[in-house]
Amino acid sequence: MAEERAPANGIELVYETIGDPSDPPLLLVMGLGMQLIHWDDELCELLAGRGYRVIRFDNRDAGLSTQIDARVPNLARAFAGFKIDAPYLLDDMADDTVGLLDHLGIEAAHVAGASMGGMIGQAMAIRHPERVLSLTSIMSTTGERRVGRPKLRVWGVLARRAPRDKDSYVEYFVRVFKLIGSKGFPSDEARIRELAAASYERAHRPAGTARQLAAITASGDRTERLRELNVPTTVFHGRGDPLVPFRAGRATAEAIPGARLVAIPGMGHDLPREVWPRLADAIAETAARAQAPQAA
Repeated sequence: MAEERAPANGIELVYETIGDPSDPPLLLVMGLGMQLIHWDDELCELLAGRGYRVIRFDNRDAGLSTQIDARVPNLARAFAGFKIDAPYLLDDMADDTVGLLDHLGIEAAHVAGASMGGMIGQAMAIRHPERVLSLTSIMSTTGERRVGRPKLRVWGVLARRAPRDKDSYVEYFVRVFKLIGSKGFPSDEARIRELAAASYERAHRPAGTARQLAAITASGDRTERLRELNVPTTVFHGRGDPLVPFRAGRATAEAIPGARLVAIPGMGHDLPREVWPRLADAIAETAARAQAPQAA
């Protein structure tokens, strides 16, 4: 796997592909502040083994993709429900993904997005339905504030900028994942620390994370537009998610016609190794629905 750069929607995205280039493309879209390496290598290999050309990438303002030259909006106002002017919206990030597909010569792809990545996938299906073969929205939400509001103890985590030095960042990363992670599955702190260190060394961009969060809060409610979708969809969500509550996943499934909801007991706002087979099954089943002949 070698990282490459792609011009996309006026910026550059860094990406990798895993699997046979002749297989159906599966675009993986990561969440707030996360990088392509947060799609675990083993999970990507598992998906490639299911017969997909897996594409993972850094969103704008994350990892090694273009960092946007803009000030961070007042997030406290955004959390309080006031309108803010964000440098970009989730719609812009959805257009980025289409630009990446254009660069790769891909007409349409299966899309799986985690957290903010699920929101980007939803926006992509709304804005560019012809480019999305199927959609798997993972631990995500519709943008409707009442269903997507995190638990109170998580608000402070969202508002706090990550530390700038490596050791403090690793401790911060571990603390965050203890707070939002899956309580019903074993926690691998050594792996979390390793991933935190790798993330810091590859690209540490706390201001970019804040701008992404501004994009989420400024993008508004997608519910009515989701009701117009005609794409095979699965919503994959943990019942114990404290960051994006399970009710947000249920609201997403209810909004998208024909969407199926896969509820995982004990899963929080992460993807523990134990759920990978079920996630791979969900993505494959959703993709199969896209390939099945439609009734006349």
